[in-house]
This record gives sequence, C-alpha cells and structure tokens, in this order.
Amino acid sequence: STEELDCLVLIHEESLNRNNSPSCPRNWDSLLCWPPTLPGTRAELPCFPELNGIKYDTTKNASRWCHLNHTWDNYTDYTSCSDLRGREQDFEPGIEVSTMIYFGGYTMSLIALGIAIWIFLYFKDLRCLRNTIHTNLMCTYMLADFMWILTITLQMSMPTDLSTCVFLIILLHYFHLTNFFWMFVEGLYLYMLVVETFNRENIKLRAYAFIGWGAPVIIVLAWGIAKNTSENTHENQVHSDTVLRHCPWMTPHTYDWIFQAPAVGVLAINVIFLAMIMWVLITKLRSANTIETQQYRKASKALLVLIPLLGITYILVIAGPTEGVSANIYAYVRAILLSTQGFTVALFYCFLNTEVQNTLRHHIERWKASRDLKAGGRRYTYSKDWSPNTRSESIRMYSSHQVNPRHYRKRESNTSNITTMTLLGPSSITGSLSCGRVSNGSS
Repeated sequence: STEELDCLVLIHEESLNRNNSPSCPRNWDSLLCWPPTLPGTRAELPCFPELNGIKYDTTKNASRWCHLNHTWDNYTDYTSCSDLRGREQDFEPGIEVSTMIYFGGYTMSLIALGIAIWIFLYFKDLRCLRNTIHTNLMCTYMLADFMWILTITLQMSMPTDLSTCVFLIILLHYFHLTNFFWMFVEGLYLYMLVVETFNRENIKLRAYAFIGWGAPVIIVLAWGIAKNTSENTHENQVHSDTVLRHCPWMTPHTYDWIFQAPAVGVLAINVIFLAMIMWVLITKLRSANTIETQQYRKASKALLVLIPLLGITYILVIAGPTEGVSANIYAYVRAILLSTQGFTVALFYCFLNTEVQNTLRHHIERWKASRDLKAGGRRYTYSKDWSPNTRSESIRMYSSHQVNPRHYRKRESNTSNITTMTLLGPSSITGSLSCGRVSNGSS
C-alpha cells in the first residue's frame, strides 16, 4: 500500500540519520506507521480509515507502548477502533451490493459445478483422461467458491480467533491457486495432443495431478511461512475482536506475490501453449479434414475463450480504482467476473459439450425405451390373465402395438452409431475431445 511504502521510506531515511536517539524507532505494524516515541510512554494515532473494504471511525485512537529498552510492544491496542457499518450516513452501497453479487454468483457456480461433476462421474461413457482433467478443474472452482462463502460468512457472523482465520485464508489461497494450475494442465494436455503427438502417452494422470494439486501446496506453504515469520505479521497480533473479525492475513502484503506470481506465470505459459497449438492447426493441419483434427480445432476454441477470461479477471483483482463512482463500478464488474468463473467453466466444458449432450440424449432415449418395454410387459400380463381370447390371439394383439425386440436392438445400435457421428460432427462449440478416440488412459 501507499501508506506502507511511505512509512518504509521514512524508516530508511531516519535509520541513516539516527545518532543513537533514545527512543523507539519509527515502525510499521501493517496498519499504521508509528513515529519515534520516547521510552516508557504510550503513542497514540488515529484509527485506520479502512480495512478489507470496511470503513472505520478515524476520530478514535489506537495506542501502542514504547518500552524502557527502546523497543515497541508486540501488540497494538485497536480496541477503540470501531467500524462505521452501523451508521446510516456512512453507508457504502458499493460494498453491500458487491457482496450480494459475490454470494449470488458463487452460489450459482456451486450449483452448476455440482451438476457438471455429477454428470462426469455418473456416466461411464464420459470417463477418460480429458474429462478427468475437466472434473478436477471444476472441483477446484467448487472448493474455492465454497471456501470464500464459508470464510466471509464466519467473519460477518462472529469474531474468529487468529488460528482459525489463518487456516481459512490458507485454504482459500490454496484452492484459488489450484484453479490456475489445473487450467495450466488443460493447456498442457491439449499441447501434448496436438504438438507433441508422439509423446502424449508419456504423461499420465498422476503427473497432471501433481501439477494441479501438489505444486500449489508448495507455493502456499512458502507464502504461509514467509507471512508468519515476517516482522510485520508478528507485530500485528492484536487482541481486538474488531480487527480479528476481518482477518489480518487478508491485508495486502508484498509477500502475496509468492502465490500471485506463479498464477501469472502459468497463465503466460498457457498463452504460449495456445499460440503453438494454433500455429500447428493453421500450418500443418489446415489441409487435413480428419475427425481428430476437427476435435483439436474445437478444443482450441474453448481454451482460447477461457484463458483470456481467467487472465482478465486476475488482472482486475490485482489493481483497480479505490475511490468514487468508478470504484463501485469496478467492484460490481469484478464481483460478476470472479463469482461466475466456475459457472463459465461448467458451461463450456460440460453443458455445451457435444459429447456430454449426446451421452445424456442417448441415455434418456434408452430410459424411455426401457420404460415402454416394461409398460408393454404389464399390458401383456393383463391380457394373458383376463382376456377371453386364446393366448395366441392375446400375443398377437399385444405384438401389433409393440416394437419388435430384434428391431429395437437394431435401432439402438443404429442410434449409438449416429450418436458417435454426431459427437464428432463439426457443429460442436465445446472443445472437448472424444473419450474413445483420443484419450491416452486415466492411469
């Protein structure tokens, strides 16, 4: 933040000009910049104006002791700092509306992701490496969305202790980071299929899983250690319920780049993958009109849509206006884009997936046919037991209204063939590859 940077500059300048001054040196506690203070006295500063989007009463003061040994106390007393949410004149509609947008968007995404994951897990026809990667990507969005709702709900409903707050924030950052790494896996898998055609069998699901789930563990662990061991973090262990209601680990810090930089990095690599894939499709496969080539083109279109979407929203999170009407508009747009990312992924990779649509249509047709056969069987039993005609006449009457089982099996087989051809047709806009044709297994 600007306040922190200004404070650090002053600390550096005063350290160069300091001549053994008998006072506690200037210090930044991640919220306020404390000036040099005489030993054995208590310094007071106006409360911070804002924390995590919540306005605070700056007419009140925070205090901190300077000990006789010329060192600051590890804890700052923020008990007098109270937020202004209860005062009608200080109401900020942008904060309340954006929070409602987040809750609505994340709820919609959770429902869509839950349905999509169930479809991929329930139908065996859809089980392949490509769709397994889709499912993992959707799981990361589902977990991240749930953790956001849980964290905000707990902070708004009750004060949380520091350990609970830190645990929730670490999980939130972890699942947020897995979004980007599984998106990277999507790009890597498509790159191996199109560009490194002869090496695509070398990477198995275990390797993809390590990239998607394992790498974020290492990154978030490094961020947590740096955050915990930093001097600013130690000095911000305040005893104020008001501050702990808004977790201090959510306060922006330069250490946040430990997990932000890898996210930007994998997005950049995905853009490179996409450029190489499009180059191969344009130059080498342009004259080819095979089924696999059509599938690669459709998969690239889906990835081309999703990568800019994720990149734009991530940039909006990092920087944006903080004051005036533009800040409220920015907050609304950011809330819509971030909260509906999971819904967008489920839409492209499941609901608009021709393979999924044809599988659902095929199973619905089989269910209807099975239901008709069962209903016909019941009518046949009734006719045999109660009709005054002979058994052969009853069977003839029943058969005249029923589908020949042999004809039905033949029809079902034809339906399967037609479904396969539809799956590989050029009208798909989803970008998913056929499981039976290009998958290299899920082991």
